[in-house]
Amino acid sequence: MISFKDLPLPSNVLDNLTSLGYKNPTPIQEEAIPAILKGNDVIAKAKTGSGKTLAFSLPLVLKLDEAEHFPQALIIAPTRELCEQISGEIQKLARYKSDVKVITLYGGTSLTKQVDSLEKGADILVGTPGRLLDHFSRETIHLGQIKTLILDEADRMLDMGFADDILKIVSNLPKQRQSLLFSATYPENIDKLTKVILKNPVEIKVESKEKAVAIEEHVYKVTDKDKALLATLQHYQPSLALVFCNTKVKTTEVSEMLHEKGFDVATLNGDLEQYERQEMLLQFANGSLPVLVATDLAARGLDIEAIDIVINYDTPMKTEDYTHRIGRTGRADKSGLAVSLCDEYGLSKLFEIKPNLESKNIDRLKPNKNFYMQGSVATLCIDGGKKKKVRAGDILGTLCKDIGIENKHIGKINIYATHSYVAIDKSVIKKAFNGLKNGKIKGKKLRVWWL
Repeated sequence: MISFKDLPLPSNVLDNLTSLGYKNPTPIQEEAIPAILKGNDVIAKAKTGSGKTLAFSLPLVLKLDEAEHFPQALIIAPTRELCEQISGEIQKLARYKSDVKVITLYGGTSLTKQVDSLEKGADILVGTPGRLLDHFSRETIHLGQIKTLILDEADRMLDMGFADDILKIVSNLPKQRQSLLFSATYPENIDKLTKVILKNPVEIKVESKEKAVAIEEHVYKVTDKDKALLATLQHYQPSLALVFCNTKVKTTEVSEMLHEKGFDVATLNGDLEQYERQEMLLQFANGSLPVLVATDLAARGLDIEAIDIVINYDTPMKTEDYTHRIGRTGRADKSGLAVSLCDEYGLSKLFEIKPNLESKNIDRLKPNKNFYMQGSVATLCIDGGKKKKVRAGDILGTLCKDIGIENKHIGKINIYATHSYVAIDKSVIKKAFNGLKNGKIKGKKLRVWWL
């Protein structure tokens, strides 16, 4: 196994990788990083969870010209969640540089605020095809200095019908550029993009070299899905569970059913505003809401290592959707569990896309009727973030020194541009809430509320 020190990377990059906990590159990183640094166009096929975001982000950050005032790189991704994940990874990898600005551009958020951010300048743009085209048509983004184009989850964007939008955007980029295409699968129609966008690309396929993820797959034949879902959760007793439904309406119905049964549930679908989606995912990740019921939009860009079980309440329509759903568990070399709950129609559909699976009767499960998934922590939101110079240490100091909360009762702290979130053990949540409400952080009085 090689380490990052064996790759052609300068010492400040290696020091930052070490501080972030990265020791050894994954197979896709080992092959892609040198090829990208040489300036080659690259087509990379790598499954989700393989480390491809770092594979293209690290060389990108390394090659940025800090004296340039216009966007130098454009990253196109299918969903807002994936855009945020990519942006976050780039910002961490760019910590060793003085001032790297990344702007995310996607629907569901204020266009005016995005324009205001763009007017202040950006080094890297990360966006969805529709919103990028919107900005381009309004002439609010400048693409004339783009040196690197990256298409992430290209297969998913083709599935969503974005091929023509992508080609329109690319036709307005400089001809002299480096283009990188990353995809979990390689559908036949992807040639429509590769032939037009890439020049003499290096092809990287690493699935044969990657360590097989240990995901245990079970299929249960059921007649009552709600009852079967409860039985599944109460039999396997996970800490974090992700439940997939095919429609927004069904996510709401399933969430309400679980809530009525005593489960703490988050819901993720396209009807939510961006801040609501962010807060749902945050509460799921920090354990406040240990069950997440979602549509397939969460199957891409959702990178939470500790998901114990993925449950297909509804049968996915395509092999790729099944693969991406169950890929949310078994992350970071941990074993995972995937369960599909199927009626007669669902079984026939599932066996079309995954013929090697076998169904079992749901009655073989032995549910513990007294088991309920409830968060041991709750989340407080603070009206102050990076723009007000609020840091995690400031919040931790106020909670421990000023309010008297023990460190062991404080969970994850997430700092965003305008808000911060902190998970607090429910046994002391009232004390923490009242203390923050009546006290100060860094000498400032900040509003706080309980999610």
